[in-house]
Amino acid sequence: MHLLHLDSSIQGDASVSRTLSAAVVEQLRRSHSGFELSYRDLGAQPLPHLTLPGFATLEATATLDAFLAADIVVIGAAMYNFGIPTQLKSWFDHILIAGKTFRYGENGAEGLVGYKRVLVALARGGHYADGSAALEHAETHLRAMLGFIGIAQPEFVIAEGVAYGPEQRERAIASALNQVAAIQGDLTPA
Repeated sequence: MHLLHLDSSIQGDASVSRTLSAAVVEQLRRSHSGFELSYRDLGAQPLPHLTLPGFATLEATATLDAFLAADIVVIGAAMYNFGIPTQLKSWFDHILIAGKTFRYGENGAEGLVGYKRVLVALARGGHYADGSAALEHAETHLRAMLGFIGIAQPEFVIAEGVAYGPEQRERAIASALNQVAAIQGDLTPA
């Protein structure tokens, strides 16, 4: 079994999403020993933004191959300006490839990688369940992209309101870590 761990926050050690994604990986490791782990820090080692000349480079192919080889994918995602970091969007641009992760058929798009388990550790500075959900384009965007390639039920661990002050930040992290503790070690999608 192979686990691919991605982080995309630019905040380094101060990142809530990095804290949570590391906790998810550790929870999975405790539940199921013996899987191979690959890690990519998209904040420190970003992929180039998609261009036609950069579409089939060695790096693009290696990125897709690493995703396809993974049984489980853990994604650390921060919410910046109502959406995902550009570094994470660029990673998705490198893995949403026709004929590899989806195809078009008589009934439209069909995802080809629904067998993967994907867990997303998402940190949001504000609260988006309180009526401002129209401004939330991180979780919804991630769900749409993952669903497009066949991952219909990604699992989300969310720390919300982390920018509301130190006490709220700690409460949000504690709540999210409680969500992490409930993750089962089953390697198949939820």
